[in-house]
Amino acid sequence: MSKTAELFLYTLDNGLRVILKPIHTAPIATNWVWYNVGSRNEFPGKTGLSHWVEHMQFKGTSQRTASDMDHAIARLGGMWNAFTSNDFTTYLETLPANSLHLALEIEADRMRNSLFDPSEVETERTVILSEREGSENEPRWLLSEAVNRLAYKHHPYAHEVIGERADLIALTREDLFNHYQHHYHPGNALLCVAGDIEPEPTIDLIRSLFGSIQAPLNQPAQPESESELPDFQRVELSGPGETTYLQVAYRAPQANHADFFAFTILDSLLAGPSSLNMFGCGSVSNRTSRLYLNLVETEYAVALAGGLNASIDPNTYDLYLTLHPTRQVQDLLERLDDQLNQVRSGQITQAELDKAVKQSRALFAYGSDNITNQGFWLGYANVFANYNWFTSYVDRLASVTIEDVIRVANHYLDPNHRVIGIYHPEQE
Repeated sequence: MSKTAELFLYTLDNGLRVILKPIHTAPIATNWVWYNVGSRNEFPGKTGLSHWVEHMQFKGTSQRTASDMDHAIARLGGMWNAFTSNDFTTYLETLPANSLHLALEIEADRMRNSLFDPSEVETERTVILSEREGSENEPRWLLSEAVNRLAYKHHPYAHEVIGERADLIALTREDLFNHYQHHYHPGNALLCVAGDIEPEPTIDLIRSLFGSIQAPLNQPAQPESESELPDFQRVELSGPGETTYLQVAYRAPQANHADFFAFTILDSLLAGPSSLNMFGCGSVSNRTSRLYLNLVETEYAVALAGGLNASIDPNTYDLYLTLHPTRQVQDLLERLDDQLNQVRSGQITQAELDKAVKQSRALFAYGSDNITNQGFWLGYANVFANYNWFTSYVDRLASVTIEDVIRVANHYLDPNHRVIGIYHPEQE
């Protein structure tokens, strides 16, 4: 066991890492189990496995039915959830602190005893295919999928977390169960508890529940990262609707790269800050950002947003634009490039930088202000770095200079290495 000023860190003999953070502000606790598996660990022909396995984890074990688990947490006034991303799958429960044992018992059970009943597999196949079909009715989702496919040559970030339709039709119960057995084990997991807890009895309980679960000797293979975007590419789609959408993708650094914090400020300056917390985060308006003022206020676009993600491998930085009905696509692209060229050439004021830093820090604070979010950050920062990444985040943003922003803008926002996606409406 090691101890920092506010954390207690353990590693069980089977490889399970544990982080405990006592917070005695309210009689509640949050439990998060993080598995190092997401769509990043899937390959052609087997996409969508991680998200589907997440669904199956709510369908019962050899010890508990699905309703047993749900009712047990609901009776306590607690909540539970899960989500799958490119880089991870995580499960959480927030409930009264004196009932933390229930959350830990459920997660230990699900780590080794999930059933994957064939009839439930088929039920979830229908649910997930329907979920994908719903997304396919959204032009911006279709555009994002098309852009992602071009943004990577081989890396699994190229496919959506939900998986390709053909794979969802073809995957079997055996595929799902093998994925579960290969990735859901102590050696591939991090357990985080924050709240009104005492470290010693909590780790004793965790050892008693998880300590006997065996981890396989072989660790999952990892994909090779792609630090550069392919040469300039353009993709155009058409479909129902009345609105033209654009998505412009550039390569962005991974979260543990030294450039990530300067890029965070660049994103905030251009389009308003991107939220890194996908769970219970507030928002900050982007109406004072460089691109909003020069694209939306001038009626080249009716909406815009930026998208920066904290990830294990180099990802994309995406600018999402909705064309103003009186403009042509080329008008908007030229206006966008003019603004990006100004940033690359150093036309940034100290006031702009200060505002971008302030807004990024504010959004970060909104996403870390309760016990559930504290539990989120314990695990999330460890997906791609360590907890110090979280605790040093605000200070590292404050240290970003104008020169840093100009440098990353020139390095990453390369017009010769980007993907431009355009969705054209087919009006009836």
